[in-house]
Amino acid sequence: MSKSELFVRLFSLLSFVCVLGVTAIAQQAPSYGSPITLAQARKVAAAAEAEAAKNKWNVVIAIVDTGGNLVLLERMDDTQIFSIEIAQKKARTANGMRRPSKVFDDLIAGGGVGVRVLGIDQLVPIEGGIPLVVDGKIVGAIGVSGVTSQQDGQIATAGVAALK
Repeated sequence: MSKSELFVRLFSLLSFVCVLGVTAIAQQAPSYGSPITLAQARKVAAAAEAEAAKNKWNVVIAIVDTGGNLVLLERMDDTQIFSIEIAQKKARTANGMRRPSKVFDDLIAGGGVGVRVLGIDQLVPIEGGIPLVVDGKIVGAIGVSGVTSQQDGQIATAGVAALK
């Protein structure tokens, strides 16, 4: 590898770290707590489903625990099959990165070095995944897929509100 190639790779890595650092500063992420219970997950899913039904939106709602493990999944009637996987990945992104998946959606929309988040394996930079927080600690996350990403985010936000 030439010196110029090495410089480019180091510069790219440094830029990526800076992007994540700015994101972390802009939005301090809470630490992890005990995993979400099934009862809590049902409460979150019910609130999210009510928001979706109110708007006549068919979606998949996925709830994961602090380890990113699926706790609950609901697929509303007539929702496209691929949304099952997308909802889970949105939830895992929000849980694993300790911030809403919209943060990464916005980084990409901003272009430039923000596009580098596409290189993070398993990260889904699409709105609709939000960490679930109880007593200031992340207990898991919700992911929603099936309509537009903004509508998915609206439904996920309704689910998050059920824990407050």
